[in-house]
Amino acid sequence: MPCFSSLLLPLLLTLFCSTPSPAASLKAGIAKTDITPPPGIPLWGFAARKTPSVGTLDPLFARVLVLEVDEKRIALVTLDLGRTFGPASLQHLREEAKKRSGISYLLLAATHTHSGPVILDEYPSGKTPDWESAAMERIVGSIGEARSKAVDARLGTGYGAVVVAHNRRRVKPDGTVVMEARNHERIPTSPLDATVGILRVDTLEGKPLAVLVNYACHPVVLGPDNLQYSADFPAALSRTVEGSISGRPLCFFLQAAPGDINPIYADTPLDKGGIMMRDWTGEWLGREAVRVATSVQAETATEPSLEFAEDVLTLSLRWGPEKWKHQLVASYGQQFVDSFAPPIQQEWHLPVATVLINKRIALMTMPGEPFVEFQIRWRERCPVSESFFLGYANGYYGYFPTIKAASEGGYGASGPTTWIEPGAGERMVDQALVRVYQMLGRLSDVPHD
Repeated sequence: MPCFSSLLLPLLLTLFCSTPSPAASLKAGIAKTDITPPPGIPLWGFAARKTPSVGTLDPLFARVLVLEVDEKRIALVTLDLGRTFGPASLQHLREEAKKRSGISYLLLAATHTHSGPVILDEYPSGKTPDWESAAMERIVGSIGEARSKAVDARLGTGYGAVVVAHNRRRVKPDGTVVMEARNHERIPTSPLDATVGILRVDTLEGKPLAVLVNYACHPVVLGPDNLQYSADFPAALSRTVEGSISGRPLCFFLQAAPGDINPIYADTPLDKGGIMMRDWTGEWLGREAVRVATSVQAETATEPSLEFAEDVLTLSLRWGPEKWKHQLVASYGQQFVDSFAPPIQQEWHLPVATVLINKRIALMTMPGEPFVEFQIRWRERCPVSESFFLGYANGYYGYFPTIKAASEGGYGASGPTTWIEPGAGERMVDQALVRVYQMLGRLSDVPHD
């Protein structure tokens, strides 16, 4: 007669092996670190500003959001800087984040404040500045902190609108283009995107962890007379959001496509109320962000997923190298070219990131200053309804005007500030769209019958 235990064991093994494994969950963690440099470093963004920084008006921060599903981990890091770090520094950050925290993909995006330190792809000394190295180490530490604090989370999205900005390009009847930095009279301009996109991250219990605010506007309320570090209006935005929502979620400003978009009160001198106008801009944007964020209902995904891709597009220099160098010297002077100009090369390799969360929330990035029409087109054409656009991400390659704007000329559309060939922005949007369709399973390499 067979032993009872010998009959029971196979049955138990069968039951154990057939028990479904727990469903994957979406986890999220946040962290924040101060990356303000010491005074004395040249300031980025205004060619007219010749004097280095003298102190700090408000700290510059790196904010970290880590999202995780199974073994996939994305770290989104926003920087209160004019642009992101150069390729070598970005690669270092990615390697360290992967080694120390198991990060699958790091997305670095700058707010584009013009009151931050100068950042270059390659420094004349050949050495990364001490402040930048220290900032990168703090960022890597914050990524680890966010990863260690990750909890089961749910996401919600919403949209509002506020007009604190205007299109600074005006095409006159004779076809010439003029730059109108300010618009105190609030005359309607176009194209303009007043959309305030909100991504809210909550714990499963409903406590808000983070509120991400996506909006297109140059952070240049403070002008070249300001010699102190400042995040500009995103600082006031963050204070407003974090101080108005119960639980004080961490507020991220996701700069969108403001290549041709200025705040209404741009370049306000300090003695004419620059700080007051900076705060007004951030607070108005912040109030709308709070209104939308508090009405958002975050949802737990039944089948959470996290997909990402970074495609590198090879593009040409718009101008002949000698012509471009001549334009730089004519516009900014030989000293500027020697100290701050990007390396002159005929071919460029631009990264375009695409992220799809839970098959319903899409993000795309451009590594420079996109004109606002690109984010409008991205949202119109994206196959998922919840879509966000990030400029100044994973590198900096100047302005990306539309083909039409490039043909018209004007600041940001011609001259030395736009060095990548026309059509680059259109190609990047198309590439991100292809990626989203592929991630949704609606494009494949298998031909259809």
